[in-house]
Amino acid sequence: MRGANKIPDADQAADDATVRLTGAEALANVLAVLQLCGAGKLRCSEKTQRPSAATVAGVAEVLAGGDFYPTEPIAAFAWPLLIQAGGLAELAGSRLHLTAKGHAALGRPPAETIRTLWRSWVGKAVIDELSRVEHIKGQRTANTLTSAKTRRQAVAAALSRCPAGEWVAIDDLFDTMRRGGLSPTVARSDRALWRLYFTDPEYGSLGYAGYADWPILEGRYTLAVLFEYAGTLGLFDLDYTDPAGARDDFRGNWGTDELEYLSRYDGLRAVRLNALGAYALGLTDRYQAPTADAAVAGALKVLPNLDIVVTGELPPADRLMLDAYAQRTADRVWALREATLLAALDAGRGLDQLREFLAARATHELPNPVTTLLADVTARTGRLRNLGVVRLVECADPALAVLIAGDRRLRGLCQPVGDRHLAVTIDRDPEFRKALRALGHILPTDTPV
Repeated sequence: MRGANKIPDADQAADDATVRLTGAEALANVLAVLQLCGAGKLRCSEKTQRPSAATVAGVAEVLAGGDFYPTEPIAAFAWPLLIQAGGLAELAGSRLHLTAKGHAALGRPPAETIRTLWRSWVGKAVIDELSRVEHIKGQRTANTLTSAKTRRQAVAAALSRCPAGEWVAIDDLFDTMRRGGLSPTVARSDRALWRLYFTDPEYGSLGYAGYADWPILEGRYTLAVLFEYAGTLGLFDLDYTDPAGARDDFRGNWGTDELEYLSRYDGLRAVRLNALGAYALGLTDRYQAPTADAAVAGALKVLPNLDIVVTGELPPADRLMLDAYAQRTADRVWALREATLLAALDAGRGLDQLREFLAARATHELPNPVTTLLADVTARTGRLRNLGVVRLVECADPALAVLIAGDRRLRGLCQPVGDRHLAVTIDRDPEFRKALRALGHILPTDTPV
């Protein structure tokens, strides 16, 4: 690609180079991934928290512009890890579920969510990014690698020093990091280097002189953080090419003759800190979202019969949004129903988010039957309250229940249920037991909860 979006030395650019302006894509992608998670379509390993192959494929399908490479998952692999690190999703078995924080993020400006995810990743990432450079073996050996958090923070500090709006070649970034004391040192010691290797632990050990030069370890770690996480979150625009043959700095190492590339990130040529990145990295206090696309703003027709007809082009996140609240009855038609709205509410979603979504995309004001349905369902959701998990205490007779429920120390800690039972919320259980002992009674510890 050529033109204003290319790095300054465009005449030397590779013929197959690609430039991705990632900011707008990431703003759409974070919502799409959260919608997928809310629909229960994301699965990860209970042990490693890494996404399954089916989940990676499912995420790739909803990414704006697709993944960076068609056959080498990067963004599709990163998103399920990012929302876990940010506390927006958690595992129940092998399935990811949105947390309360995740549900709230669906109704917040996506740029704020992106900023939160980057800061969370820097502080408590789910994996060591170096593990994604699979050709470097021996990483799991004890006392071999330094703290991934320390390395990650060094890279984050280096990225925050990139000039906003200017392309920086990767090798120039490497030089700046080394001169500025921001090296993400990978091996704990020279002895630890001998435990890292290519192909064979003896002949391919990185302990040999020149085998663990900065670009091999620190450089590849930096590329993983930058491409897979900062790039996926849309903080940097990316100039990249096919990784095969893009870097030859590892060719002198034993055991690399058969490798097309050392890491899937080798094709990254240059990066540019964009407006979203400056906001997420704390270099600016505010982020000005791009002007809404006029086609999206008039992409829906909401009918009095409660049908929603797509008249324009909707991004994947918007289609997933409709799936969450309505029933798809045709390729471009969804039907709002009381049952679908109640199901969405039961899954932790709010109707205010749906109102705002429809209002922003409809070609006209919402018809009365739709606003009436939304108001009716909203009103009924406030008639019940979830008071949490309780311990149900059975008394030997009604008189004892009355005695306990009426005691000045206990009456605020329990609630009568029928004539012989008392309900005690779990958080008040210790206080209840203490006051009960003062009254001359105890609750056996083996009482079921």
